[in-house]
Amino acid sequence: MVHVDAAKGVVDWARQNAQLSALEERPIRWIVDDALKFIKREERRGAFYQGLILDPPTFGRGPKGEVFKIEDDLAPLLEACRALLAKDALFVLYSGHTPGFTPITMQNQLEIVAGGRGGRIEGGEMTIREQDESGKPGRLLPSGVYGRWIARE
Repeated sequence: MVHVDAAKGVVDWARQNAQLSALEERPIRWIVDDALKFIKREERRGAFYQGLILDPPTFGRGPKGEVFKIEDDLAPLLEACRALLAKDALFVLYSGHTPGFTPITMQNQLEIVAGGRGGRIEGGEMTIREQDESGKPGRLLPSGVYGRWIARE
């Protein structure tokens, strides 16, 4: 398993979450790097992955000042991801928090990565249920959107 993020703080946070989830003994490579540069290196190395989890920012800065703007950089990132999926890959999970991205947007963008591979592409809205002071469940609050490709049922 590999966790890649351009922000060192995010990688540190993910490492802490792994420890809290009793996963610190799992073989996870923690990499601070520009995601597209990492993907291109992995492609040159002939690396393939059984699954990908993507959560690109709307805007971000890399470790060397690189700028990620979703409107400019998302399509090349998704196209590069396609090359990393193993022939027998199982899934791609893709979440987003960019205003204007809908479940249909996410499904259409996943076609770039997994289109033509069979399986099923779906999308939806991520939510968190509100609770009052007593813990009584309340309204659903929007928390982003997701797309998911599953190789088989």
